[in-house]
Amino acid sequence: MVRRVFLSRIAHAALVVHPHQCALLGLAGSLALAAGGKTAGALPVADVLVPDSGGAALGLVSTYFGLVLLVGAWLLLGRAVRGPRPPSPRDLLLTLAVWAAPLLAAPPLFSRDVYSYLAQGAMVDARIDVYVHGPARLGGPLAAEVAPLWQHTPAPYGPVSLAFETAVVGASRTEVSAGVFGMRLVALVGVALMILALLALARRCGTDPAAALWLGALNPLLLIHLVGGAHNDAVMIGLLGAGLVAATGRWPACGAVLVTLAALVKAPAALGLLAVAALWAGLLTGRWRRTRAALATGALALGTTGAATAVAGTGYGWITALTTPVSPDNWALTSALGRATGAALDALGSGLAPLATPAWHALGLLATAVTVAVVWLRASRSRPVYALGLSLMAVAALGPAIRPWYLLWGLFLVAAAAPSGPLRRAVAAASGVLALAVLPSGFAPDRQQLTLAVCGGALALLTLWCVKWAPRLAAGDRWTEHTA
Repeated sequence: MVRRVFLSRIAHAALVVHPHQCALLGLAGSLALAAGGKTAGALPVADVLVPDSGGAALGLVSTYFGLVLLVGAWLLLGRAVRGPRPPSPRDLLLTLAVWAAPLLAAPPLFSRDVYSYLAQGAMVDARIDVYVHGPARLGGPLAAEVAPLWQHTPAPYGPVSLAFETAVVGASRTEVSAGVFGMRLVALVGVALMILALLALARRCGTDPAAALWLGALNPLLLIHLVGGAHNDAVMIGLLGAGLVAATGRWPACGAVLVTLAALVKAPAALGLLAVAALWAGLLTGRWRRTRAALATGALALGTTGAATAVAGTGYGWITALTTPVSPDNWALTSALGRATGAALDALGSGLAPLATPAWHALGLLATAVTVAVVWLRASRSRPVYALGLSLMAVAALGPAIRPWYLLWGLFLVAAAAPSGPLRRAVAAASGVLALAVLPSGFAPDRQQLTLAVCGGALALLTLWCVKWAPRLAAGDRWTEHTA
């Protein structure tokens, strides 16, 4: 009996997850990630090392060691959030700050998009139409930092995005490192808005704030792509969340304006107007209340669009720029199916092979429209925030292009409004997998880089195993000594 109780206590002690231990593990991962990014990140072209060099190899191993360690710490922290003594929201926010701090001094990570933002801001400042020309038209040091694939591609972003890009370029005097830091500060403002909105929406939707923060704010995708990569998606999601907070707080007119501003950063946020209209209709009485709410939301969206476009002075070219082509090797579901179908048709000697990818993209858009319609018919009246989260996830999953950080569009709202169950677990699992999907340089890996990344991840898994299971082994040794 004594032995059974003793062994039970040993097992329980080994399985208990301590939030402070998770915070330290995540900090170690973040530090290794930032250190590795110094030689393997999306560096300025003058600082890029030869991939075969020792510095680049060590940086890649360090980056993936830190990344897997960070993901592991996040998953362990999730167990603590679901445990009998969960950390408070304040503790989780402190952990988020600790994890994010090392990334602020790191070079851009996992994407070179931040250089495109700076080049587009400089183009606006030079009165070059970014909706007609790519960064190659600008020339100079900023344009040289843009990935070759996007050198001749017009900007797919709205006037609000271009406005803060232009402001950052003006403040940094086109100096690349200062511009990157400025864009990262803008992204941090977006992240701060996200966190405030996440807490407010979670309380209004009846979700545990700690669970919402763990899934929506401490998520590795947010840390490595919105903080580390300085993506403008942070501002889009932050404004979208602020608009939904206003709309759920009986200020739907303000909500419509904020959501429209989010859509003028990146277009997918426009779906948020459906949620604003649904929430507004719930505040009205009498006949045609849904129609009146929809008309009022639409009128405010049009007015805000006109005002923002006039202030930015960039014109309405962003509407046609929404059709900006995606990269040919994009690994979105419809793009992958299009390439596979095209290869099969080409092998059969069919002349229809070039039509395969456009056909799959069209089917994906149709499937997105159907999914969004079904979601809103079923959930819009009682849970519009949840319905919007599902809709944005469908847009990301079924659209013609996908990047890991696109999952954050809907994940943020799912974290705030989804009930406990399979969806939250599936989204968390997808976050962990997608966090590992891109090299820190932002480019596709070759065989050697993939091997180095796997080695770094394996070292992190070994570290996590030692940290988690060493106490159990030590406790077993103590039992052996006790019974000897």
